[in-house]
Amino acid sequence: MSKQLFFKSFREIMTNYDDVVVVSHVNPDGDAVGSTLALSFFLRKLGVNVNVVLPNDFPSFLSWIPGIEDVIIFDKDSEKAVELFNNADLFFFLDFNMASRTGLMHNDLCHCKNTPKILIDHHLSPDKDAFLACLSEEYTSSTSELVAELIDYHGFDNYMDDDIATCLLVGIMTDTGSFAHSIYHPYTFEVCGKLMSSTLNYPLIHRMVYDNSSENRLRLLGYSISNKMIIKDEYNTAFIALSKDELDSFDYKVGDTEGIVNYPLSISDVKMSVLLTERQGVIRLSFRSKGDFSVHELAKKYFSGGGHTNAAGGTLDCSLEQAVEKLVSILPEYKTMLNK
Repeated sequence: MSKQLFFKSFREIMTNYDDVVVVSHVNPDGDAVGSTLALSFFLRKLGVNVNVVLPNDFPSFLSWIPGIEDVIIFDKDSEKAVELFNNADLFFFLDFNMASRTGLMHNDLCHCKNTPKILIDHHLSPDKDAFLACLSEEYTSSTSELVAELIDYHGFDNYMDDDIATCLLVGIMTDTGSFAHSIYHPYTFEVCGKLMSSTLNYPLIHRMVYDNSSENRLRLLGYSISNKMIIKDEYNTAFIALSKDELDSFDYKVGDTEGIVNYPLSISDVKMSVLLTERQGVIRLSFRSKGDFSVHELAKKYFSGGGHTNAAGGTLDCSLEQAVEKLVSILPEYKTMLNK
């Protein structure tokens, strides 16, 4: 379904459904939280009963965002979440393209296979046939931008308010690294300009996202850069590997490693940065790159992951040491591309 057809059909589609559940991916980030909450506010204005369910907790620096107090966290209240799933007549899947990205919710969502689903996402290779309607735009900064464009199509003057605008700005801001990357067209800035009403305090929003760390989170960042960053000059690659014990020593909370992977890219010769963390019995890898080097392809080929050209993720079921060994072992394959 084309973007324009999706937008045009949206209101008509929504007249057929009364109880909607909006879900996003495991380890929800600013875009996952911002887009789901903004969409839920918009749907309520259309007269729809909406609930937002996230697989696990959100980062503490998002605890102030409008509507967050009403979100159901699956791993804290799975009984309530499953009840909502069973009563839903429509699901929205936001900011992910594979059902497995819903973590512990995945099995329960599979039981609702006959309930129609709508996808809004900006990652590569979605399973479009699995959805009643699908809005998937790879070259878009964020899912929040797509939700903003959807509302814009139906009229900002009719539906926009400061709560929705705040959620959307948080999503776009965080998924672009505060507008440092993933800007593919002028509309990203145009829509942010439209979101900036006279009553919206953007400096406060930015401060609440980027200047709202705990002392432990900041000390973990310092430790990661000073003690754990390894540079492979031959491959213009940097990586940081953090064990569970190291994370625990800083009283790790969800979101505390957010953004660490970006710092090595500030080194002029580093073209790819990787963060490896040992959590929940698996190794999670976060990839970032500069220019046209595709970490999506690398993550998809070797780490059961994917994402975007310059930002991707993956997982390994092994020890942290084995994960580092595997990462280092594949670098020669990409030497030419990493040295362009």
